[in-house]
Amino acid sequence: MGASELETVSHPRIAPGRVEERRYQTAMVEGCLRENTRVILPTGLGKTVVALRVMAEMLSRGRVLILAPTKPLVDQHSRFFREMMVDTTVAVMTGTMPPEKRAGVFHGSDVIVSTPQCVSNDLETGRYTLDGFSLVIYDEAHRGVGNYSYVTVAGHCVRGIRCMGMTASPGSDTKRVEEVCNNLSLFRIDMRSDDDPDVSPYVFDTYVNRIEVNLPEDLTDVVRLLRFNLDRHVNELVGLRMMDRGRPPSTKHMLAVGAMLQSRLARGEKTAMVFRGLSLQSMCIKLLHAINLAETQGMSALRVYMEKLIEESRQQKGGRSAKEIVDSAEFQGAYGIVMRTRVEHPKVSRVMSLVSRLLNEDPSNKVIVFSQYRDTCEMLVSKLSSVQGARVGKLVGQSKGGLKQKEQVELLTRFRSGEFNVVVSTSVGEEGLDVSSTNAVIFYEPVPSEIRTIQRRGRTGRKNDGEVFVMIARGTLDEVFDRSSNDKEEAMREGLERLNREFRMSGRGRQSRLDGF
Repeated sequence: MGASELETVSHPRIAPGRVEERRYQTAMVEGCLRENTRVILPTGLGKTVVALRVMAEMLSRGRVLILAPTKPLVDQHSRFFREMMVDTTVAVMTGTMPPEKRAGVFHGSDVIVSTPQCVSNDLETGRYTLDGFSLVIYDEAHRGVGNYSYVTVAGHCVRGIRCMGMTASPGSDTKRVEEVCNNLSLFRIDMRSDDDPDVSPYVFDTYVNRIEVNLPEDLTDVVRLLRFNLDRHVNELVGLRMMDRGRPPSTKHMLAVGAMLQSRLARGEKTAMVFRGLSLQSMCIKLLHAINLAETQGMSALRVYMEKLIEESRQQKGGRSAKEIVDSAEFQGAYGIVMRTRVEHPKVSRVMSLVSRLLNEDPSNKVIVFSQYRDTCEMLVSKLSSVQGARVGKLVGQSKGGLKQKEQVELLTRFRSGEFNVVVSTSVGEEGLDVSSTNAVIFYEPVPSEIRTIQRRGRTGRKNDGEVFVMIARGTLDEVFDRSSNDKEEAMREGLERLNREFRMSGRGRQSRLDGF
């Protein structure tokens, strides 16, 4: 069907000829207008369009507030709504805006797009209320737990305000999913997947490729030495009856040991044995992190971390556990290998060859490489900049001299325009941002979170077929994390279907008490 033949949405608030009419989106809009709904829709299938159409209907009843967790997302949404809406004032609010100015914007606009923290603070201090609002939309609604600002804002929603949550990846923990729904007064789940008959015509193929590599000898030698050091401390903890010999040491296990020891300390058990246990637990956490870096990241990231440990060991206060690690023969042996070797992780050369192949196949291709750690991100930017035809940008968060949110937005704009054709990103690039023309996504490592895996994968296959490459080092945590995220995705789908059935049986009664139109 040609573009001129596409049926488009007709509404006095929506720019004519701009929004394609899709049956599944229409059904979702109708559901959101009837009941407070959590919309779960794969990335690239138009959650924001659903929000636009719900907004257009609700504006006749009152103003609309849209909350998004980051300033780049706020800017992205506001740009979209300004382009797509007519006779509607769309304003942006963030925490950098003076409170007095925020109050004026809040009262003087039809649609307010904002980060949640400033709205939450203003509502709590009584600077304004949500009276006169017909709709509140929570983007990336899976954040609505604990003391996150979404929860505070939801507490100020007066009777009659329609609420809508949007996410591509709610997570596999059904208790957490239900907590979000309860916190944000979302008593209905409307979920679509790529396989649904009304969705499949609009889905592009995303091909997932697992690329397995073996660790080189230098890295396996480093890991062997670090594990020998770790085992000695674990055995001492077992001997002190502070951990279970039958349970393999892991960061999660060590955190539980630390919590137990802190509890004993808080109860007044300030003994040499408890303090020794805390020191051993701290050393185990550090060594586990070093082993993880060696196995999944490579020499560059490990070298930076080992140098941090050496620096920490020289501190007069608080460096005792680091000093015990650094002074060990195993650490010294491992550090010697790290400093003299010219070997990097085999993932690096595979990523470089992948990027080279993708750009040679089509110079207009765009690639995102995700890395868990900023040190690895820096190294990959340097390595990939040597690939012929690669124009590489770096997308990192604000902390520790990173990119300010304005700079993140600018980088993505340059990526969309083609000034950059490769972006190496930490987790800041995973959530929601519009990079719809990406042809391939490379995971430098798997992540054990189904939410983050779905978000990463969703950066491609949005407007054309896309490829995902997952780099996995054999016999390491990479394999564990890869299995974990796959299992959690399957559990997520099953849990959501079960929870939605429960909501259908019990939710309408609760929802009817919220209706006030």
